[in-house]
Amino acid sequence: MNPASVSYSRQHLEEAARILAALDPEQCEAAVAKLAALRERGGRLFVLGVGGSAANASHAVNDFRKIAGMEAYAPTDNVSELTARTNDDGWNSVFREWLCVSRLNGNDGVLVLSVGGGSVEKNISANLVHALELAREVGALILGIVGREDGYTARVADVAIVIPAVNPERLTPHCEAFQAIVWHLFVSHPLLARSVTKWESVR
Repeated sequence: MNPASVSYSRQHLEEAARILAALDPEQCEAAVAKLAALRERGGRLFVLGVGGSAANASHAVNDFRKIAGMEAYAPTDNVSELTARTNDDGWNSVFREWLCVSRLNGNDGVLVLSVGGGSVEKNISANLVHALELAREVGALILGIVGREDGYTARVADVAIVIPAVNPERLTPHCEAFQAIVWHLFVSHPLLARSVTKWESVR
């Protein structure tokens, strides 16, 4: 066995343990309370992400719908519309225009899963920024699970869970992995969980 490989595995897992210990449970509780209130008022949750976070968004939508009984959607699940809008109008406007057609309003919420949270100045995930600008215009709830405090999402969110950057060289893999830990915390929280998942019901 390669000692260098073992050393890397140990380091990666030790970093994950440090992140877990540094996550803010009060921020998680605040986000859960906002989500519970959103469901109570009949609002919809739109989960936005690009790249690996888009895959996470799809998984999260499944969990919010099936486990928490919330109406939830991810624009990236509709590949035809996403690519048509990108082809005709450009990538930066795709989420905003999708939310416009979905009639995003003040009863609804937007959950951003992103490493950086978007930056127009740096031309990174500007589509998230434009979507959140719309969310602010209509008074929708904004939540984020992100890896940077200086990104647009963290700056404008009602609640942002910032994944601690214990190693800046591995910001992306840790952030995308911990997005799943945090949203699973949300949907399994007693304030949100409505359905028992299959294996927990098997004795």
